[in-house]
Amino acid sequence: MIYGYIRVSTDKQTVENQRFEIKNYCEKNSIKIDKWLEETASGTKQIKKRRLGILLYSAKKDDVIIASEISRFGRSLLDVMAMLNKLLEKEVNVITIKDNYRLDNSIQSKVLAFSYSLSAEIERQLLSQRTKEALARCKAEGIRLGRPPKPHKMHGKVIELYKQGFPKKAIGIELGLHNSSVYRILKETSDNGK
Repeated sequence: MIYGYIRVSTDKQTVENQRFEIKNYCEKNSIKIDKWLEETASGTKQIKKRRLGILLYSAKKDDVIIASEISRFGRSLLDVMAMLNKLLEKEVNVITIKDNYRLDNSIQSKVLAFSYSLSAEIERQLLSQRTKEALARCKAEGIRLGRPPKPHKMHGKVIELYKQGFPKKAIGIELGLHNSSVYRILKETSDNGK
């Protein structure tokens, strides 16, 4: 099966330029597109939430995906490399017209796939390292990490601070609660006769 893949980021953009380029390429190379896949989606949107993601998992050996350029697959180099590596593993051929990429079952494509997967792995490790360093710095600076505590888990602390004479707004700021949560907890406490 030969697919023509077209992606635009917004519905204000037109797909016609990409379609024209793909049709021209196909005419010159005696190729017939069996199915067109068009989508309006940001290149940063997760692949599994895009129509291309469905094609990525349903494409079979010797299928061909033709796109006007490699950037149509995504904006993130890491995502594009991972996607192309997956397609090469499945022996799906990829042709991009402007970039003149031919990813097929040749030795050059296998070397390219290896470099893609190696680059993707290095990028993942660097990203993990940067994240750990940033979290360690935040922790050292006393910044609270993770989700804020749920109001019902803060019930005792709210009452304790209120009994110590803290203003309601100050309690909310201190505990990271919205004012309405503080007022609700105190109202529930007074309604229960505590």
